[in-house]
Amino acid sequence: MDRHRPDPSRAGLDRRQLLTAASTLMIAPLIAGRARAAATHSLRHGDFDITVISDGFISLPIGIIAPEATPEEQADILRRLGGTGDVAPVNSNIPLIRSGQDLILVDNGSGDKFQASAGRLVANLREAGIDPASVTKIVCTHAHPDHVGGTLGPDGRLSFPNAAYYVGAAEWQFWMDPDYRTSMPDALHEFARGAQRDLSAVRERVTLVKPGDDIVAGLRVLDTAGHTPGHVSLELDGGEGLIITGDAATNVIVSFEHPAWKFGFDMLHDLAIPNRRALLERAATDRIKLLGYHWTYPGVGYAERQGNAYRFAAAP
Repeated sequence: MDRHRPDPSRAGLDRRQLLTAASTLMIAPLIAGRARAAATHSLRHGDFDITVISDGFISLPIGIIAPEATPEEQADILRRLGGTGDVAPVNSNIPLIRSGQDLILVDNGSGDKFQASAGRLVANLREAGIDPASVTKIVCTHAHPDHVGGTLGPDGRLSFPNAAYYVGAAEWQFWMDPDYRTSMPDALHEFARGAQRDLSAVRERVTLVKPGDDIVAGLRVLDTAGHTPGHVSLELDGGEGLIITGDAATNVIVSFEHPAWKFGFDMLHDLAIPNRRALLERAATDRIKLLGYHWTYPGVGYAERQGNAYRFAAAP
């Protein structure tokens, strides 16, 4: 993976993308009845037991999913994603990892902070017979609202009251900037306010990590910066390997078939694109299993080479 550390002052999208992103945050239409998934998919990987819990889904405009595609390509992508109009539903898949006495979540979903079709993590954990109070660790791939918005419940209390949090040091430094109103573009201010609300709520529980650090033995932090300045993924030892990608590769169609295309919410394209390509190339070469946050539930599969790009092959 690319180990270059990002300069937070460079983070940002162009003005058109920022305005689109800001409006999407608050008013993206919902597609009722789509992308729902039971919280029942489990797998064993090495010493880890993993259950993929659905947080529901969010709806994104095609202009965010594939801003560089032609109108014809956008129409085809929308059709394949099951979208309507110019909006498609994308799942939110949250891995729950059991390692010894630890119960580890990778991200905590949207809570009630993003779109009404998401924020189902706590309910789906309970439905699966898991008490949120039994979660011991939460690893944040990054601090976007659909990944950390579940930190606080509607009552303002911690949704996972006994969990320690692990956040990338570069991610923390970027979003927790007290001068974000002057250091960030206006369209990122809503993201920054949300990130500071959620990260501040667990400040006393946070361990800042860097690429190469272990969360527990065999669960290692990977540098996949670009989607945000401090975005991280996680690699699990065992077998031929497993990488939990977070938003390093956001879509089973666009990220795989067009890895050099920009994604509308990526903040540092010059890091996001090469890191995404390196991740997929390594996964294809070494036959590493992948687990993606916004992929078709449960989001577990492989990258297979297809010409100069890749295709996603769901794991059996």
